[in-house]
Amino acid sequence: MSAFFDVIKSILYGIVEGITEWLPVSSTGHLILAKELIPFKNVSEGFFDMFEVVIQLGAIIAVVILFWNKIWPFRLPRNQENPEPGLLGYVKMDKIILWLKIAVACVPAAIIGVLFDDVFDALFYNPVCVAIALIVFGVAFIVVESWNKKRRPVIRRLEEITFKTALIIGVFQLIAAIFPGTSRSGATIVGALLIGVSRTVAAEFTFFLAIPVMFGASLLKLIKFGFGFTGLEVVLLLLGTIVSFLVSVFVVKFLMAFIKKHNFIVFGWYRICLGIFVLLYFFIVK
Repeated sequence: MSAFFDVIKSILYGIVEGITEWLPVSSTGHLILAKELIPFKNVSEGFFDMFEVVIQLGAIIAVVILFWNKIWPFRLPRNQENPEPGLLGYVKMDKIILWLKIAVACVPAAIIGVLFDDVFDALFYNPVCVAIALIVFGVAFIVVESWNKKRRPVIRRLEEITFKTALIIGVFQLIAAIFPGTSRSGATIVGALLIGVSRTVAAEFTFFLAIPVMFGASLLKLIKFGFGFTGLEVVLLLLGTIVSFLVSVFVVKFLMAFIKKHNFIVFGWYRICLGIFVLLYFFIVK
């Protein structure tokens, strides 16, 4: 029976991941609470540490499918009888350039993550640090959006992001890599807004930036955990990933529609409230 409840919990974790990975509210903060309130009973601590990262693959696959036309750099000939000549006829160079910018933005977090991932987890992956990060970046959203209210975005199309802009956004992503609870999407969006990127473009670039980052993080966690899964662990991992994918499809569509008419201040207040709740829970209840 306890195994059955673990299956139900994996579905709930997938829902939490699918919602919070793309909204700038910190999936880590929510998963810490979920782990405390509905912990798995039949798996190891090491499995959960891997599980909460790898189920992000479902969220990533949702972005790949939804934005396929914006990120896939290859194309077929217009017709088989009269194909476009040469290799470049099959390559969308603007998409190649986009991926080069994404690669540049990934460099800071990739270097620091590979070298110090375990160190940062040991130092900062705890409820207090996560709660502080939630509150600090919640305040940052409110301040940046209030300051940004009368400014006209300098970058209003994805193609206008330069390599320098991409690197700056990547540095903000580094903050999230160091401090759990910051929210990777939250950090990159705040950074993008500060340097004049529109909300829509900031959100899209954040989605695309997540693809190599999360694939890399998932692969790293899988290698560290190993591949000696039990049957139950395979079921939990697959189910959490599939649910994360399905929920992410709806959440990404919602967010893109939301930011066309609204700013991110509501997420700032939500982060502050959640951070305070996490602090109260672990200091008073625990």
